[in-house]
Amino acid sequence: MANPDRSTELLWGAGSRRGLSLERIVRAAIELADAEGLAAVSMRKVAERLGFTTMSLYRHVPGKAELIDLMRDEVMGERPQAETGQRQGWRAEAEAWARAQLALYKRHPWLIESSGSRRVPGPNAVAGFERALEVVARTGLPPAEVVAVVTLVGGFVESAARQVVETAHVERRTGVSEQEWWGARDSLFEHLDRYPTLSRIYREGGYDAPLDPFEFGLQRVLDGIEALIRDGSRDETRCVVCGKTVDAAATGRPRDYCSRACQQRAYRMRKS
Repeated sequence: MANPDRSTELLWGAGSRRGLSLERIVRAAIELADAEGLAAVSMRKVAERLGFTTMSLYRHVPGKAELIDLMRDEVMGERPQAETGQRQGWRAEAEAWARAQLALYKRHPWLIESSGSRRVPGPNAVAGFERALEVVARTGLPPAEVVAVVTLVGGFVESAARQVVETAHVERRTGVSEQEWWGARDSLFEHLDRYPTLSRIYREGGYDAPLDPFEFGLQRVLDGIEALIRDGSRDETRCVVCGKTVDAAATGRPRDYCSRACQQRAYRMRKS
């Protein structure tokens, strides 16, 4: 487990990541992980790849856990070539962001292995999150729903990427494609005619031309978000902090917050 304070210092410290030695260590570790997987990354192997002693690496990074934090943020700084910065509408930009994230996972499959809810984010990771928030915020959704939408899309992409990465890993390890493996399961298929719905779907061509699960799922997720945006245009006030419906004030100006707690939270956010 990485020391979160040390990871933060390495990721965000002034000038700490611009040193050539640290940069070379991180790039060598990424190349090793891309080629052999995250399990192959060790301080010793990275040192050997660079032609240095293992102890020389410890002068720049405390250990493998912190090194992985640095590796993750380094690759998250890779920007898609097609990214122009021009606004194309929230849906088109959300699609582009999701596809770019999937492509990132495909280039660096070890990202899936190293994911977790308590990884300290670096500047590249936060910059990517900022771009996604900016796209969704333009829809006019309340702040809490903006965060929830970005989390939803990001979670869908990570789930889809995990399936893609695991399938590719099994195919490389066994030398047998997914289609070939399932095509050889005649002994299983002999038992499936007892399931009427499955059998009917099969007879009617449900498996003849499978839909791309990522593209199909992404469009359905975005359809749901689009419905939420349309629904949000109804005549009701939502809390600017959490997005809950705010009861109309009997007199005076409309209320911005659903509770005293949200009002105080907004005040603290402004002060900070």
